[in-house]
Amino acid sequence: MKAPIFIRPLTKDEHSQIQAGLRSSNAFVLRRSQILLASARGERAPAIAKYLGCDDQTVRNAIKGFNIAGLTVLKEGSSRPHRLRTTFTIEAAERLKALLHRSPHDFGLDRGLWTLELAAKISFEQGIIPHKTSVASVR
Repeated sequence: MKAPIFIRPLTKDEHSQIQAGLRSSNAFVLRRSQILLASARGERAPAIAKYLGCDDQTVRNAIKGFNIAGLTVLKEGSSRPHRLRTTFTIEAAERLKALLHRSPHDFGLDRGLWTLELAAKISFEQGIIPHKTSVASVR
């Protein structure tokens, strides 16, 4: 069984800022403040999670975040993934750019302008990408 996790001892300034977070209109700041103060009182993560109606891993993440970064844990971070999976490699993106500078007529199409759908189709047919892709990936 893992040892329980608690926040490090709070300074007076940290305690007052966390107390101020209890009056925040932002639900994220309020919940994080509740977690930190409960942990400072010696409550364990599962008990805090049950009381707040959240997952105990959420509580552990807040506690670990505070122990590492301090009060910045009260600021909501980006929800975007840290790494995006891309359909096009850098080389493939360059080849796609070169393809788009040519006329669709060069590829036997009866049009003069590219659409995202056509660019996706032709980039697959020309071997720029290994599988069919969506227009969003081409965009």
